[in-house]
Amino acid sequence: MPVTRLVKHIVLPAALAVLASAPLAAQDISLNAIFLGESAGPLTDPKAPYWEDAKAVKVPMEAQVVANPQNVTPAVKELSVRAAHNGQWMAFLIEWADPTKSDRIVVDQFGDQVAVEMPTNYKPGDFPNPMMGAPGERVHIMQWRAAFQHDIENSGEPKITDLYPFVHVDVYPDEVLRVTDARAYTGAVGVDNPISRPRRSPVLDQMAEGFGTLTVEPEQQSDGRGIWADGRWRVVITHPLAPGDPNDPTLSPGQQTLAAFAVWEGGAREVGSRKAWSNWVQVKLEADK
Repeated sequence: MPVTRLVKHIVLPAALAVLASAPLAAQDISLNAIFLGESAGPLTDPKAPYWEDAKAVKVPMEAQVVANPQNVTPAVKELSVRAAHNGQWMAFLIEWADPTKSDRIVVDQFGDQVAVEMPTNYKPGDFPNPMMGAPGERVHIMQWRAAFQHDIENSGEPKITDLYPFVHVDVYPDEVLRVTDARAYTGAVGVDNPISRPRRSPVLDQMAEGFGTLTVEPEQQSDGRGIWADGRWRVVITHPLAPGDPNDPTLSPGQQTLAAFAVWEGGAREVGSRKAWSNWVQVKLEADK
């Protein structure tokens, strides 16, 4: 499925300096995805004992100063990342410090999020633009959202009175109108926005070929789970090695690829382009033993 639209954008002089100082080649950081042995199903447990066998790497995060609105002083400066696979699924365990657990979205309150970006078609020696790819350099983005997970763990989307306890409503349109007539009053649901559909997973599969092209993929296959405790998030994001989707990377044991990361601290009012991002990190999947 092609990306729905490509947007040309003007890079401001300040952003040019940033791009000049941030090479598109991978950082001198190597992440090893340990092989856990053949097992069925996704790897979604942030507390699984096998994570202790995976070496953690420190990934420095950068300010997003290329696209408006910018985020000159991001709240998260560093991520700790581990990786593992079981021959069928590959998983990243991502940890970072966050003094506030933000898993509800109400007007000007935003949720915590973290994302893994990978090239759709990786060739050794090629380095797509880590900032959401570029035309002809499609990237696959798996984004975990704390608000999605909150809704899933609490039996679906919150009621309006959960978010606004003092709200007063005389009548809802769908109570007095036919379904087709009430659709215009149902906001994002009414226009079939994929973000507003009921979700089984807190991880959203997306693709992009540059700023302004982010598109939700028709096939949602990623999974994951996050745990917040003692001022720290511990989040797993996992995806099939062979997803059967041309928009997603196809990986195998013994193969190398790249990964980049982005993180948003909702308590610091980070959302959208107001995020911290990383350069590419080299990733190697351990061969089957």
